[in-house]
Amino acid sequence: MVKAFLTAKTGVPMDTQKIRSGPERRARGRPRGWEDKTAQNTIKSLDRAMEVFEYLSAAQGKPLTMLADELDQSPATVYRILVTLEGRGLVEFDHDEQVWHIGPRAFVIGARFLRRSSLVDRARPIMRKLMDVTGETANLGIEKEGSVLFLSQVETHESIRAFFPPGTLSPMHASGIGKALLAHMDPDRLERLLANADLTRFTEQTITDQAALRENLGLIRKDGYSFDNEEKNSGMRCIAAPVFDLNQEAIAGISVSGPTSRVDASDIERLSRPVIESARQLTLAIGGNVTLPPS
Repeated sequence: MVKAFLTAKTGVPMDTQKIRSGPERRARGRPRGWEDKTAQNTIKSLDRAMEVFEYLSAAQGKPLTMLADELDQSPATVYRILVTLEGRGLVEFDHDEQVWHIGPRAFVIGARFLRRSSLVDRARPIMRKLMDVTGETANLGIEKEGSVLFLSQVETHESIRAFFPPGTLSPMHASGIGKALLAHMDPDRLERLLANADLTRFTEQTITDQAALRENLGLIRKDGYSFDNEEKNSGMRCIAAPVFDLNQEAIAGISVSGPTSRVDASDIERLSRPVIESARQLTLAIGGNVTLPPS
């Protein structure tokens, strides 16, 4: 069917070339009506399979009956989906424990997403240096649908350390990187995000009040860095700074995180300087603008 549309020289017949040569030419890879996301343009069986896959990725080690029950689907349907995904290496079955896990192929595909942008590649040497200078774990994250998505991490050599594997999601209001991004977000988008935000309490230190959070974001804009004072996990602190693109938009954050035994209040100034400098270096490395936007 595809070959019927090809010509020897361009791969598109002459009459089609004329039709598509104007300003209304559709982008390649997008069929007419591609913006239509209604049910008629979705594959229900694929959508159901992705639901099982995503659920299993967050709930590792589940037996078939439990998966079917929690997803409110029949065991037979879930089993067919799992066997299909298993054939692609996306899930795997533990015969000894009789449970299903996410498969190695899922990691390979996820790693390809990270390679889509040069951000991670350019950040790695900067993060390694940051870890060497501070002695604490260095992290890189971006905003993804109202949460922080951790893209990369360089772990400290210390036995007690923070651990945010690539792909981890964290709430923005209780994250050093999250608050750094919120503080430099477009005001209109910030208002929309906060209007729907669920400021969940995780510890005694979590900021759950809108006014208090806004005040904290103002300090972050002034100081150039954010401080997570055991706001997500008790016993762990984090210092983060934003990374800017050419348009002075904060597109990522870089941070160091460690236990309260090594990151005391007296260490904030010492640690914040290399974090800010690392964010500045990464901003330059991706061609961004190091001049901070007006607060």
